[in-house]
Amino acid sequence: MAQAIGETVFDIFYLGFALLTGLTMLVKGKSSLVKKAGLMAALLGAGDAFHLVPRCYALWTTGLEANAAALGLGKFVTSITMTIFYLILYYIWREHFQVKGRTALTGVMWVLAALRIGLCLLPQNQWLVYRQPLSFGILRNIPFAVMGVLIIALFVQEVHRTGDRVFRFMPLAVALSFGFYLPVVLFSGVAPAVGMLMIPKTLAYVWIVLMCRKLFLQERAQG
Repeated sequence: MAQAIGETVFDIFYLGFALLTGLTMLVKGKSSLVKKAGLMAALLGAGDAFHLVPRCYALWTTGLEANAAALGLGKFVTSITMTIFYLILYYIWREHFQVKGRTALTGVMWVLAALRIGLCLLPQNQWLVYRQPLSFGILRNIPFAVMGVLIIALFVQEVHRTGDRVFRFMPLAVALSFGFYLPVVLFSGVAPAVGMLMIPKTLAYVWIVLMCRKLFLQERAQG
């Protein structure tokens, strides 16, 4: 019962924050940069809702294993939306730092995103069963992890070059999100307690959204 209460309260605040912040920036933002940030945050909240709402329902009712299909479907949707999340973040990086050209880099990001989504669509993932194959859990996350490494490196490079204050901690936030997420992929099947790392992983996403929200606040301050 304590787990159900704790997770439900956390999820309500998290999803409410992501959706409200994202939709506010998307609707009230003036620049394409702020609107991209809003779309990214709203997508984060909407995608995670597909997994977190069934999880809360399962904790309050018949348990996680009895609701394996709903949880698996939610995990599948979240896997897709998180891939798009980082693709949008790449375009936020381009626009914020006024990066021109580098079409090869853009192509690599799109190929990695398509590969990740393609791997998620394969039936071998067995999304609807409670204990999914570890091998495909690792396989589908390889291109995702490469996307993350590229995003970290790109933000480090531009923050160092420009001294940017808005995104100076973005590399750390993205690194933390992957650092907390990958052990869950690798070890949660044999050590369920590792799944608790999803909470700090989620907080890392909140941090990312808060940094993007600064763009909106700066825009409003400038009128």
